[in-house]
Amino acid sequence: MDATKVDMFLTANREYFLPNHVLLIKERMLQADESKYSLISMMEFKNPTTILIMSVLLGSLGVDRFMLGDTGMGVLKLLTCGVCGILTIIDWFSVSKKAKEKNFQTIMEMLL
Repeated sequence: MDATKVDMFLTANREYFLPNHVLLIKERMLQADESKYSLISMMEFKNPTTILIMSVLLGSLGVDRFMLGDTGMGVLKLLTCGVCGILTIIDWFSVSKKAKEKNFQTIMEMLL
């Protein structure tokens, strides 16, 4: 893939990934075919800020976990009201990182 396209993609989407993942993504994208660029550029990533806001507002109902695709934990939080609020508070501090890791996994699967 062309280095300028890769740099443009990473500049536009840097907020969706952890800083240590950006270098790995760049290496994989440079090694990938040109045809994968169109697929990757059309991907929609989970916005960590949006998921954090949903976690603060509706975290005890498990909405944040459902948005991340973690259905099991979403159901647990829904049925137990966030395990009496404990898991909800923990998620306030960890859900942004989980969203970025989910985005990383998604793009790495696409680049394989």
